[in-house]
Amino acid sequence: MKKIVVVGTGYVGLSNAVLLAQNNEVVCVDIVKDKVEMINNRISPIVDNEIIDYLSNKKLNLVATLDGKKYYNQADYIIIATPTNYDDEKNYFDTSSIEKTISDVLETKSEATIVIKSTIPVGYVKSVISKFNYNNIVFLPEFLREGKALYDNLYPSRIIVGFEQNNANLSQKAHLFAELLQEGAIKKDIDILYMETTEAEAVKLFANTYLALRVSFFNELDTYAESKGLNTKNIIDGVCLDPRIGNYYNNPSFGYGGYCLPKDTKQLLANYKDVPEQIIGAIVCANQTRKEYVANRIYEIATNKKGNGNITIGVYRLTMKANSDNFRSSAIQDVIKHLKQKGAKVIIYEPTLAEDNFYDNKVVANLQEFKDMSDLIITNRYDTKLEDVADKVYTRDIFRKD
Repeated sequence: MKKIVVVGTGYVGLSNAVLLAQNNEVVCVDIVKDKVEMINNRISPIVDNEIIDYLSNKKLNLVATLDGKKYYNQADYIIIATPTNYDDEKNYFDTSSIEKTISDVLETKSEATIVIKSTIPVGYVKSVISKFNYNNIVFLPEFLREGKALYDNLYPSRIIVGFEQNNANLSQKAHLFAELLQEGAIKKDIDILYMETTEAEAVKLFANTYLALRVSFFNELDTYAESKGLNTKNIIDGVCLDPRIGNYYNNPSFGYGGYCLPKDTKQLLANYKDVPEQIIGAIVCANQTRKEYVANRIYEIATNKKGNGNITIGVYRLTMKANSDNFRSSAIQDVIKHLKQKGAKVIIYEPTLAEDNFYDNKVVANLQEFKDMSDLIITNRYDTKLEDVADKVYTRDIFRKD
């Protein structure tokens, strides 16, 4: 049994904490008091069915705290899973939360192995090893779906471990940590790859950029089909029966969004600064083009329904995916901005919002009132709660799946 501290209780941090707390002593560290209290009361602060289940029903050696420094020098491993939002001005992830955590850890004279699970640029681990003169750092990229994070840790597609290959002591600790993840998982015979940190960093960015590429491809297929009056579903079905393409990750949307794809694609493009490329930049541009197309199409439909004046467009949910409470960088927010620029009035139904206003758009808490007020309702992912007003719903959710 190892002593493990997890810094950050988003879906990456909390899912790892719950996974590892089955067989180890785990302390979750967060700066938000309410989150800490919820975890200690075995209530999940995020929407994830497996996390909710495990916190409620499993015997976990898990506590949460606001005071990480109390535990750092007792830990064998310290997992950093803090947010790294993309800074468009610097063309770089904001990694300040990682560096603050490393600094706090070293202040306590801890000799723990630091495991970075936040998304980072290629070359970042080498830079912090040099900056802090501390080489006991490994990087494990995460490949988790929002709302299914613990499930994806219980049944991982693979485990990637990045560390300095010429460091025998660190190699032993990196292999042991991978074994701890295997021990907590349900899936057997998990593929594990060991590589340099720079290669592991690249795996993460290229994997998410490929997913963004696939989303963008099927969105542009849908744009073409809708523009030409063709049946999107028939075309996608015909294309995806080719086993080399596969019938998955092919449902059109208003654009990719969420925690990872927008920032990871931009970071990878920034890493290409001195390297020839065409595709990576096109993926970033394609997502913006899609959102503009969707906004134009929505406005066209709305004006055709009611004429050019006093259009009220209802936005059903800001979330990117069904059964989610996250709408960070969701495509529908950019669609709203484009619609407002055209002069449309926008109202929002989002039950996770306590406020009655979201960026100068009225939030309507009552669903029936929202339906009655809307001339056209738009939703990135369809919900059966809209069945009674289906005739005024616009969505590109062809297959009713994320």
